[in-house]
Amino acid sequence: MARRPTIADVAAAAGVSVATVDRVLNGRERVREQTARQVFEAASRIGYHAAGLIAQRIRPEAPPLRLGVVLHKERQAFYQNFSAELRRAVTGAQNVRGQITLAFASSQAPSEFADLMAGLAGKVDAVAATAVAHHLVTEAVETLKAAGIPTFALLNDFAQGVRQNYIGLNNIKVGRIAASMIATAVHRPGKLAVFVGGYRWHGHELRETGFRSYIREMAPQFTVLDTLVNLETRQLTYEATLDLLERHPDLRGIYCAGGGMEGAIAALREARRPGEVALVVNEITPESRAALIDRYVVLVIATPLPRVCADLVGLACEAVRRGPTDLPGQHFLQPELYLPELVG
Repeated sequence: MARRPTIADVAAAAGVSVATVDRVLNGRERVREQTARQVFEAASRIGYHAAGLIAQRIRPEAPPLRLGVVLHKERQAFYQNFSAELRRAVTGAQNVRGQITLAFASSQAPSEFADLMAGLAGKVDAVAATAVAHHLVTEAVETLKAAGIPTFALLNDFAQGVRQNYIGLNNIKVGRIAASMIATAVHRPGKLAVFVGGYRWHGHELRETGFRSYIREMAPQFTVLDTLVNLETRQLTYEATLDLLERHPDLRGIYCAGGGMEGAIAALREARRPGEVALVVNEITPESRAALIDRYVVLVIATPLPRVCADLVGLACEAVRRGPTDLPGQHFLQPELYLPELVG
């Protein structure tokens, strides 16, 4: 009586290990389509009894996705978290074989963002960036689009009409949320201050607009001072906040629409008691979490990074499949709101 072929026989005929045949047969781990077909053909050839089951385990290979992302402030906690979430989303995606290339701009210079983005051409299938709004960046996006590479604006919108999608928060609403919280937390009329990172951050301008529109409409007892530019740096924000506190004894609230919040927190810790000035910042970091617990910050408005990254992968896959669109869109996500009682 002929011996019944075993898994070991299939492995020998296919030129793979017994463990590989076992993974294909039981579907415990994903095996490359080519390898699975090789095992099936060997099983069929030697008359292995479970060849039909192996055929059912053959899954088409997921398409590749090479995603290039340009961020900035590589050493900042928020962007370290962002880059980690991006890696998880790309490498863990079930529907693609993802690879990610990360680059970091060392400054806010539009030329640096543009060069980093354009330099990804030929190396990736799609590009995403947290870049400033500037004609050099728009030209880089146009170059990428002409090469069939869609570009996504992350958190801050740029190259409207050319880029594929904006993915992030509705920044007008973010500014209104910040103003609403300060107006609720402060019970005396006075002055309010707003910091933006620079004039090229479109998202910061929208947050400022939302902040001012809410105060004008809903809380006219407050006066919003001229907007201050802090270049998203701790030291500039620290010095400017101390100056504000000295020149305006009736300063009731501060909104940091961009980076640099660490400086405002440090200045308030030095010059005011908790709660004397209502501070609203963006993004949850060790510094903002500690300031919430100590009541120097009344609200943190945070970006849901896992959702941003997962949605980016999905939208990039679709864009790569269809090609860059002439109908760019906006993909808004709901912000995460952190109050002192939620983190203390």
